[in-house]
Amino acid sequence: MNKPLTAAPHALDLARQVLNIEAAAIQALVARIDDQFLQALNLILSCEGRVIVSGMGKSGHIARKIAATLSSTGTPAYFVHPGEASHGDLGMVTAHDVFIGISYSGESQELLTIVPALKRQGAKLITITGKPQSSLAHDADVHLDGSVAQEACPMGLAPTASTTAALALGDALAVALLDAKGFGEADFARSHPGGSLGRRLLTHVRDVMHTHASIPSVREDATLADAVLEMSRKGLGMTAIVDANHHLLGIYTDGDLRRTLEKKVDFSTTSVNSVMSRTPRHIGPDALAVDAVQLMEQYNISQLLVLDAQNKVVGALNMHDLLKAKVI
Repeated sequence: MNKPLTAAPHALDLARQVLNIEAAAIQALVARIDDQFLQALNLILSCEGRVIVSGMGKSGHIARKIAATLSSTGTPAYFVHPGEASHGDLGMVTAHDVFIGISYSGESQELLTIVPALKRQGAKLITITGKPQSSLAHDADVHLDGSVAQEACPMGLAPTASTTAALALGDALAVALLDAKGFGEADFARSHPGGSLGRRLLTHVRDVMHTHASIPSVREDATLADAVLEMSRKGLGMTAIVDANHHLLGIYTDGDLRRTLEKKVDFSTTSVNSVMSRTPRHIGPDALAVDAVQLMEQYNISQLLVLDAQNKVVGALNMHDLLKAKVI
């Protein structure tokens, strides 16, 4: 039976060394952000088509991530495998596109094979390599220098610091592009509807509020007993007090109920109008649901009434509704 492997005592030192080498590789890129980087940005900003990102091996994995990051931040992009490109997938590239080729050596044969065809198509070529004198760097319209002093691999063989540097350059491009395009949180949410940010920025109060017969409400001449019964029926821990036209006059909540019990009043004869809160917090139906969360947290309340522009009650919600909608 094989003896189980255990980590060597120096494993923590080695892990720290890897992180230090990769951090140094990224830091060294800062001095290389120059006019070439601006030219790359301008090529992409003026692109009327798509950005295609490509690379072989580990560079291919980095290329996929860069394409995904670009797409999610407002720059439509996709990955093309360079080997498949020379066998038909190059048909996806048009004269309106920008092609980003990633190869640390700058001599990846699969990429070099398709460069002439890209040039004939009229597509613009940006390359990210670690060798500014390489064939790919020479053939590019714009070359970004992703060279590193050393790989983090102790043998200097496995792409580690070099792939980290290429990924960081891709992130730098994506962020600079989103800024130039004015791409904001709402735009990000539209491309991430299934994520938590999408729910926060695309869910409005009207999407989660209770409406019509589900709104707890009583008239101003209702008794406390009527109000408590309405609260119990609707299950939101409150009831609105409204006039004949559904304009808001006040609110009566579970907290108000506890305070009323301490006074030992007659619930069957006491008017809810005499004990209600007359200036309740409220929100509009077009507000973001996350704004409702912030309002509740700010004032330490768990229910909100929803009013239209005429001060009419059109909805109601509580913290549980927002939890169900996953905006919290």
